[in-house]
Amino acid sequence: MTDDWVSLFSGGKDSSWALYRALEEGLDVSRLLTVHPAGDSYMYHTPATELAGLAAESVGVDLVEVSPDDFGADDVADAGAQGDAELEPMEAALREIGASDGVDLAGVTAGAVESEFQTSRIQGMCDRLGIDLFAPLWREDPVALAEAMFDAGFEIRIVQVAAYGLDESWLGRRYDAGALAELLELRAEYGVHPLGEGGEFETYVVDGPHMDRRIEFEGDAVWEGDRGRVEVRDARLA
Repeated sequence: MTDDWVSLFSGGKDSSWALYRALEEGLDVSRLLTVHPAGDSYMYHTPATELAGLAAESVGVDLVEVSPDDFGADDVADAGAQGDAELEPMEAALREIGASDGVDLAGVTAGAVESEFQTSRIQGMCDRLGIDLFAPLWREDPVALAEAMFDAGFEIRIVQVAAYGLDESWLGRRYDAGALAELLELRAEYGVHPLGEGGEFETYVVDGPHMDRRIEFEGDAVWEGDRGRVEVRDARLA
């Protein structure tokens, strides 16, 4: 048996970069694992995860999908306990993968950058499973990370915004050097994180050097007061 790695994957830029770096390092990523929360979540990226199947096909790696019930994240009093509870479907899926014939589960990749809340829980899960964690973005400079993604050829689209300074015009916009320059100005004015680490914006990677075919999607901008998202209407591989 080979050492199998599972990429914790939403399709956003951070999890996609972790996957890309793992492949570059020669890790045998045999599966992507995507959790589709029914509502808001403390642990997971939620926008446009329905595109994960197209991304997996383009990357050429099998996809495992988990669709738990609504976590009720809007109504909790204890965020810490909520995060632990949200991790349970992922951990159960990894245990099932590890028990599969011919699988020697070695570790998972994760796109965590600064969130101690998420990373500590994922590390704890890995400790319980006896596997390693590959987190190549962890505590790296966010601007340098963004520039590395651009230089590698990632095409990234913004699919959700929720921060002062980010209006409807950002929905569907390409996250590139020009967008980053504007975000750095907004960081100085409003504290916007250049990678959206505080939930200011969410992204989806539609093309990259690890993908054989580009994802094309059409969507509608939905604006709700001071935040908005892209609702995907149609998607396909080019």
